[in-house]
Amino acid sequence: MMKDPVVENLNVKSQEILITPQQLKAEVPMSSTARQLIAESREVIRNILDGKDHRMFIVVGPCSIHDVDAAIDYAQRLKKLADEVADTLYIVMRVYFEKPRTTVGWKGLINDPHLNDTFKIQQGLHIGRKLLLDIAEIGLPTSTEALDPISPQYMQDAITWSAIGARTTESQTHREMASGLSSGVGFKNGTDGGLAVAMNALNSASNPHRFLGINNQGQVSIIHTSGNPYAHIVLRGGSNGPNYDAAHISQCEQQLAKFNIPENIMVDCSHANSSKKPELQPLVMDNITTQIVEGNNSIVALMIESNINEGNQSIPEDLSQLAYGVSVTDACIDWDTTEQAIRAMRDKLKQRLPQRERA
Repeated sequence: MMKDPVVENLNVKSQEILITPQQLKAEVPMSSTARQLIAESREVIRNILDGKDHRMFIVVGPCSIHDVDAAIDYAQRLKKLADEVADTLYIVMRVYFEKPRTTVGWKGLINDPHLNDTFKIQQGLHIGRKLLLDIAEIGLPTSTEALDPISPQYMQDAITWSAIGARTTESQTHREMASGLSSGVGFKNGTDGGLAVAMNALNSASNPHRFLGINNQGQVSIIHTSGNPYAHIVLRGGSNGPNYDAAHISQCEQQLAKFNIPENIMVDCSHANSSKKPELQPLVMDNITTQIVEGNNSIVALMIESNINEGNQSIPEDLSQLAYGVSVTDACIDWDTTEQAIRAMRDKLKQRLPQRERA
């Protein structure tokens, strides 16, 4: 008698049961101090997007986190700078754990916390959550890219602002996920630099959805969302070059108005907007500052890729050879450059931002 052919999991080597979100939160609990910081910082972002707070918010930090000690070092430096510029700029630390890859490569701290292809994801979740809460205890709000549709149940309660990347803005899964996120969320324009994909994404994320996901107990569930009213666009340039100049900003404003979406624009100073040359990011910041001084009312936020030391590095087999505070993904500007650029922006915008007329 012939055996029935195997028709499932043909390319699956093994399966591993993961800790539930509820269990992780019990093992890495949030203090009342961190909870208050996260709630208040989310409200600040909402108020900026609503035009109730004249400040801009700046998402700044490493392209990705691979060294927890260096991340804490960076956070402590950033907290001092954040306090210094708080009357004009609201600083949110970029704490990215998941990295989309064009082909293959290191997928981030959650997937591979030991940077050696051991993929200890459960450890990565513990390390990532603890780092987010430690940074909140320092007094800094955090941001991350919502790349995996499962991980928000483990992390989102500790996040102030989220991003949907250029590669996933077109994904229905990510639009649905964004519609239920507790934080404001920025959708990047597509990798070609066009706006249509992002406009459709913003419209989708602002509406209710029903989709498959997991609940706090780790059970597969039908998730019902109410829609996220604080989704906005992030201009990051594209294959045709940068898209942050005044002409592109005007075009974006027109498209947002056409789709009846609030005219809230974030500019990513990195990626194609700096031609993938991190040292050009301060020039992008200066251009945006000039546009605002000269009358722009729609640019409300910036994103900057910054680390303790400049540039980037490959991950060596001997991890002891890693240079401290240097990105292992996209290249970043160093701390001194970051401080100078943010202080310069604050000085030029301190008088201007309270005068802006925003709907």
